[in-house]
Amino acid sequence: MNRIFLDVHALQTVPPSNLNRDDTGAPKTAVYGGVPRARVSSQAWKRAVRTYFRDEQLLDPSELGVRTKKVVELLADRIAGLADSLGRETALQLADETVKAAGLKTEVPKRKADQAKKDGGPAPAPESKYLVFLSSRQLDGLARLALDGADDITAYLKDKENKARAKEIADSRHSVDIALFGRMVADVADINVDAAVQVAHAISVHRVDNESDYYTAVDDENTDEETGAGMIGTVDFNSATLYRYAALGVHQLAANLGQGLREDEPRSEPVRRAVEAFVHSFVASLPTGKINTFGHHTQPDAVIVKLRTTRPISYVAAFEDPVRSDGSGHLRDACDRLAAYAQDVERAYGSQDTTPAWILRIGPHTQKLADLGTEADTLGELVNTVGQAVAQRLEKPE
Repeated sequence: MNRIFLDVHALQTVPPSNLNRDDTGAPKTAVYGGVPRARVSSQAWKRAVRTYFRDEQLLDPSELGVRTKKVVELLADRIAGLADSLGRETALQLADETVKAAGLKTEVPKRKADQAKKDGGPAPAPESKYLVFLSSRQLDGLARLALDGADDITAYLKDKENKARAKEIADSRHSVDIALFGRMVADVADINVDAAVQVAHAISVHRVDNESDYYTAVDDENTDEETGAGMIGTVDFNSATLYRYAALGVHQLAANLGQGLREDEPRSEPVRRAVEAFVHSFVASLPTGKINTFGHHTQPDAVIVKLRTTRPISYVAAFEDPVRSDGSGHLRDACDRLAAYAQDVERAYGSQDTTPAWILRIGPHTQKLADLGTEADTLGELVNTVGQAVAQRLEKPE
């Protein structure tokens, strides 16, 4: 398959907030262009994207996966759902043996075992030693395999063919989120999945210095004579216009999904759904760090999507020289800077004939970006148009 890349760029202004904290509780930062910038890590935004898939029902639950250490309990629930006559202990034993047959290491957490012994309760379920990312279909397949050997699961999984089948199930029929964001299992490298998406750390287009809010809370039961605060503290925050970027390798996504999740549709269809879900979720999602404190609910002011056959290109260098505000904000200058830089990059390295582009923007400050591509009026229109263009590229003969 020919290489196909989707670049997604966004400018988004957030008010005072703390979207992504470091180990001290302060908003994460980075130095770029010699000045400190606000930063939101790629991990934080990828988590927001995956959560948005499920919360907004952009994809059917069967097309999504679960990342957890509690994989034995999760699989035991699937087994019990297929054979409700099995007891809980039996289901857990079947699940644990099957998970280990797939190459994953499990153990009972010492802290939980000690607490159960102290309380006189049942022994806790084994857990994997690391987060394991499995699709809904993979869990269903492993559950059926476990039930096939339920009479003597240990002997059944000692058979080389059955053990190989466990690994095969864990490495096929990947969910959309596994196909997009990949999976790494250090102990079983042969079931690793290369991520189709690369997400950049979002950084501010201008210099940012963190601030600190000193707050107090009053005890509701205080009398007039009790004038002191019931609690005092500080919370760090900043505000910024962020440049966000992600690169999606459509060819890698198609390879990860394989023949797709449904038997009755062409290969391009699950890829189209995955692309549309990702573009929608990347644009609309938002990390929720300290959101109850700051209520930083915003959407991007501008989105640019490019479909390429060469290689991904970020426009972050447009802001290596930080935007400096004259008191009228950063957005207008950021859009002007981005529009000029994007045109220069495409002239030097792009191919207008094979690189269609689409724009979604709001407000007069983003006007300069209108010349970069075909404008969409709504996010839904942008998502559908991009999805159709990707499907058409996939269906073209090589």
